[in-house]
Amino acid sequence: MRNLSLNLASTGLLAGVDEVGRGPLLGDVVAAAVILDPNQPIEGLTDSKKLSEKRRLALSEQIRECALSWSIAVATPEEIDEINILHASMLAMQRAVEGLAIAPDHVQVDGNRCPKLSCSVEAIVKGDAKVAEIGAASIIAKVYRDQQMIDLDREYPQYGFARHKGYPTAEHLRLLQQHGVLPQYRKSFGPVKRLLEVKS
Repeated sequence: MRNLSLNLASTGLLAGVDEVGRGPLLGDVVAAAVILDPNQPIEGLTDSKKLSEKRRLALSEQIRECALSWSIAVATPEEIDEINILHASMLAMQRAVEGLAIAPDHVQVDGNRCPKLSCSVEAIVKGDAKVAEIGAASIIAKVYRDQQMIDLDREYPQYGFARHKGYPTAEHLRLLQQHGVLPQYRKSFGPVKRLLEVKS
C-alpha cells in the first residue's frame, strides 16, 4: 500500500501537511499544507523543531515565495474544547489542504493519523524529517503560531508568551496561577481546567 501511495505521489502533485500547537495551554492549533515546486528546490527543509528561530524565519519566507501553493489554517481554542485536541488537529489539517490554490493528487501527513480528505492521504511517522513537503509545512506552521504568541505577549506581557509559546513550563504555570485564565486558554486542558474549578 505504501509503495502504491508513493508511486501515485510521484505521478501527481504531492502536498505535505503538518500541525503545531497540540501541547500548549492556549491559542490555536495551526496546520499548514505545502506543494513544493520541483524547479525551485529549497535547501535545508526538515522538522521545524531542529532549526534555529532565525533559520526557520528565513526558510518560511523562502517557502512562501517558491512553493507552487501553500496554505495555513487553524482550529480555535473553542473548537479544541468542544471536539478535543486530536480532532481539532485533524480539522485544522483538513482546512489547510482545502485552502490550497491547487488541489493535490496525494497528501502526506506527519504522524500516524490522517484527516479526512477528498484525495488519497498517507501518514508518515517523523515525516517532517523525511519528506521535504512535510518539513516545509512544519516550518511555516511553527513560524505562524510563534508569531501569534509574540503578538499575544505584546497584549499580555505579564504571561511571558513570547518565551514559552504557551507550553506548560514551570514559569507559565506559575504566571497562569498568578494572573488567571484569559479567553484564549483551552479550558479543557488539565492545568486550566483545575484552576477554573478552584475559582468557581
